[in-house]
Amino acid sequence: MVLQTHLVEDYDTAVQTHLVEDDGTADTPGEGQWYCKLTWWRTQTHLVEDGGTMENSSSFLFELSGLDVSVSQRHVYVGLALWSYGVTLLFNVLLVVAVAVQKALHQPMYVFIANVCVNGMFGASSFYPKLVHDLLRGLGTVTYSGCIVQMCAIYTYVFCEFTSLTVMALDRYLAICRPLSYHSVMTRRTLVQLLALTWALALLETMTGAVLTTRLPLCGTRLSKFFCTNWEVVKLSCSDTTANNIFSYVLLLWQVLQTALIVGSYVGLVRAALRSQADRSRVLQTCVPHLLVLLLFLVSNTFDFMFSRYGVGVVGTALSNVLAAEFLVVPPLLNPVIYGIKMQQIRSPITALLHRLFRRTEAAR
Repeated sequence: MVLQTHLVEDYDTAVQTHLVEDDGTADTPGEGQWYCKLTWWRTQTHLVEDGGTMENSSSFLFELSGLDVSVSQRHVYVGLALWSYGVTLLFNVLLVVAVAVQKALHQPMYVFIANVCVNGMFGASSFYPKLVHDLLRGLGTVTYSGCIVQMCAIYTYVFCEFTSLTVMALDRYLAICRPLSYHSVMTRRTLVQLLALTWALALLETMTGAVLTTRLPLCGTRLSKFFCTNWEVVKLSCSDTTANNIFSYVLLLWQVLQTALIVGSYVGLVRAALRSQADRSRVLQTCVPHLLVLLLFLVSNTFDFMFSRYGVGVVGTALSNVLAAEFLVVPPLLNPVIYGIKMQQIRSPITALLHRLFRRTEAAR
């Protein structure tokens, strides 16, 4: 069967197209009930279904869940999304700038923290702009290629975050438990190599998963989230997903290994804190913020994992979507806050920077 949706190329004469139900009849939706089947397009799109499978192409459209809200609700959600995105960018930019301009902060620990903030902005930018765009246009669709791009961006953020937290735990272990050899090991060259490795591993993991997913023929268009993830696309496949499952287990083993490295590092740090009052003070000042950020990240990703697989239909689509998106909203927003509040070395430069900006603003007036 071939299903074709013919659309005009002239935007000025564009028409509203409401996809019909399976019985071939069209209904007349009321205000605020267009859902995600009402669309405006500017180019001609062909959706091909052949033998129960669908052609994976750039014109293929997924339907997203959770965006079927009224106009007034959309305006509220747009405002909240823009506010959250703006605050997230502001907090992270302040911390990155503080690390960049203060020579005293040109140390591995603070560079790693700045890298986490850069990654947080990347992760937030993979989510908020698309969400705001969909809400403003009243659409709940995404092209196949657009979905893959968003999926890759989200997973790059997740993998980079976890690897960064692992590297930071090892850095703190060396600094506190092996102070005599720390500076000879953690040189500037090593620092650059670790940063490059963090992003390279994240990209490798993401691209491998994307390649395995894009080879799958799909038998559906409905995603149970309002953003794209690998699991949501794989669930629509009507072919063997053994390779995807094997790669998932490989990633799981790698993440278990990283978790073991983190746990081992913090066990060593706790032992050092129990042996020495000086080490206890250093652990409380520098390691507690890292531990809080790690716990925040793990809890947020646990919500995504649980509700992706078991939440839909149990607590409702809206609530499960909100909880599943927590890992894209909460860590990027709170990470710079945690570091800024808990670490005096970062809080003081940020406060001084804000004071200078405020004085310049007042002088300009």
